[in-house]
Amino acid sequence: MTSTSDPLVGHVLDGRYRIVDRVARGGMATVYRATDTRLDRMVAVKVMHPGLGDDADFARKFDREARSAARLSHPNVVSVFDQGSDLDTGSGFDHAGFDQAGFQTGGGRPYIVMELVGGRTLRSVISHEAPLAPIRALSMIEPVLAALAAAHEAGLVHRDVKPENVLISDRGQIKVGDFGLARAVTAQTSTATAGLLIGTVSYLPPELVTTGRADARSDVYSAGVVLFEMLTGRKPHTGETPIQVAYAHVHKDVPPPSGLPTAGPIPDYVDALVARATARNPDARPHDAKVMLAQVRRVKSALAAGLRTDPELSQDLTVPLLALREDAERGRPAGANNGTDPYAATTAIAPQIAAAISEEGLGALNEPYARPAGFQEYAPGFQRSPVQEQEYTPTDIRFLSGPSTPTQHTETNLMPVPLADQAAVKPVPPHRPVHRSRHRVRGWIALLLVILLTAAAVAAGWYYAKGRFTSAPALTSMSKQRAEQVASKSGLDVNFSQSYSETVPKGTVINTSPRPGAKILRGGEMTVVLSRGPERHPMPKVTGLSKDAAESLLQKGKLAVGSVSDKFSESVDKGLVLSSSAEPGDRLKAGTKINLVISAGRKPIKITNYTGQNAEQSATALKDAGFKVKITSEHSATVPAGAVISQSPADGTGHLKDRIKLVSSLGPVMVTVPQVRSMGVEAAKKTLQDKGFKVRTTTSTILNLGLGYVASSDPGAGKSVPKGSTITLTLV
Repeated sequence: MTSTSDPLVGHVLDGRYRIVDRVARGGMATVYRATDTRLDRMVAVKVMHPGLGDDADFARKFDREARSAARLSHPNVVSVFDQGSDLDTGSGFDHAGFDQAGFQTGGGRPYIVMELVGGRTLRSVISHEAPLAPIRALSMIEPVLAALAAAHEAGLVHRDVKPENVLISDRGQIKVGDFGLARAVTAQTSTATAGLLIGTVSYLPPELVTTGRADARSDVYSAGVVLFEMLTGRKPHTGETPIQVAYAHVHKDVPPPSGLPTAGPIPDYVDALVARATARNPDARPHDAKVMLAQVRRVKSALAAGLRTDPELSQDLTVPLLALREDAERGRPAGANNGTDPYAATTAIAPQIAAAISEEGLGALNEPYARPAGFQEYAPGFQRSPVQEQEYTPTDIRFLSGPSTPTQHTETNLMPVPLADQAAVKPVPPHRPVHRSRHRVRGWIALLLVILLTAAAVAAGWYYAKGRFTSAPALTSMSKQRAEQVASKSGLDVNFSQSYSETVPKGTVINTSPRPGAKILRGGEMTVVLSRGPERHPMPKVTGLSKDAAESLLQKGKLAVGSVSDKFSESVDKGLVLSSSAEPGDRLKAGTKINLVISAGRKPIKITNYTGQNAEQSATALKDAGFKVKITSEHSATVPAGAVISQSPADGTGHLKDRIKLVSSLGPVMVTVPQVRSMGVEAAKKTLQDKGFKVRTTTSTILNLGLGYVASSDPGAGKSVPKGSTITLTLV
């Protein structure tokens, strides 16, 4: 959210980071969107709240945040770019000091510069879309655990895992931010600073409530609560106050998600995963986020495989819980309190919880952040004293009026005279000499002239500075005639001009120069712009023109070229405009985009070769393809009658209505075999060959006299056979 009243908005931190607007406000600091003027990029700047920079403990914590987060280099962790302290005393900040370790020791306005992640938070996803399907919830918690695993491996604990600190970029990348509570993990690290419990109550692990200490398993608990909230759309523990919620974390288990309304069936192994991560005993949870990440991936694989139940996986996840439960039944301490009464522990730190934790719907706290120890707005018992008004008395001024005494005055001829000089004033005698009267008359005339000249100068000054001017009347939205009348009443002339307008009706005033209310010389001239109505331009005829010519014509007509596509045309030559999205003569708004269709020329048609196929069927197929067909016939000794002897053109491509020639076979020429019996062999051969036959001779096997005469022919005389056939002659 942007807060224009925020004093830091517009300020430049350390001469480099220009604050643009406020993004969010947390317990210790406020996050702003800013511009890195040196690298010309947008960043997020986290600035400590006023007053906290003066406290060395809080300053060190803030300084440690930058150093800790900067050690993490992971795609799912918000990167930290820079840290510093604004020392600009002009901004209202004091100079800061640093100790020998280089930590902030108080004063100034510490800040850190982080990667700006544009998008939304996981809180927004839960608020608008939860409950989520199990596979989606696991897919979203997976990168969160990957980021926490990297932190745990580096020896850092987040301590404030919640949906508000999980950022989802516009590209869908999930990043964990605000490692503001992280510190290097020692054997057991306390998270309480100045008696304040740090964390958000709905995601608070029980050990933070009972002992004030946390480790990697505490982040696992909070991540498990976030997973539960994604699956169910609600928090596991609620109450009217933060203390009640914290008490529930200590004394109540997180319920299984399957027992609540969800987006789909929750398998037993998903329940087991949530129970393991949110176990009240830290020993029952995964050792760190890396272990939980491996478990989440196993559960995710089972879900992807469509398993409604997986006893082996469920057993693996619940073994630590069952073992600790059996230990508890045998009398061994199984809780995370190590013998400490959880109720007493919760009650003992109730003031810290009330002072440091704020949760929506659980009671708002008076302070937006935890103030340092000893910080007070007013000292105890301090009360504002009322402002005592200084008493003023009017100046004692005496007046001189004729022979009156210095302490008297009249209402005429009032001339102020200082009290110190009144003793020197003497009464005027009743009978004065004539020359003194003349001098007095001259004095009054001079005074009158001075007054008149002063009045004239004042009047002239007023006239030249103001009097000769009048205010320009408001003429907008008036008609031309009405505008002339109003301007005339103000003693002004009007010079009309015209301009197009999409919103002001034709003939109505759009604007004036000078603007309404501005100074203008009396009798001066106003420039009034009348509306010509919406600007419209005729659509030119572009069909039949080349693409370049059409585009040039459209631009001259204050129109624009839209999409250009190609289309085959049998009537328009290739490269010419076939059609446009607007008809010639249409009145169009300036800049309207006109789509053009350019002719790609005649559509090519593939020519199929039908040689040897039925001539009539071939002609029909070619006509269906768009060709014209001409059929001629001729005899063929090799092609059966009715078949295509030849085709022209036989292949390639043609165009619509192109002519294709087919030659249809009439079959061979039939010739009647002549009578050649009893003829000599040579004469018979010649007779047959003249008819177009081929001749072959053979000797009779019955009677072979060697005479060389034809005894018979095959085929016999009188038969019709194809021309060119072979006639066999039998000789005797």
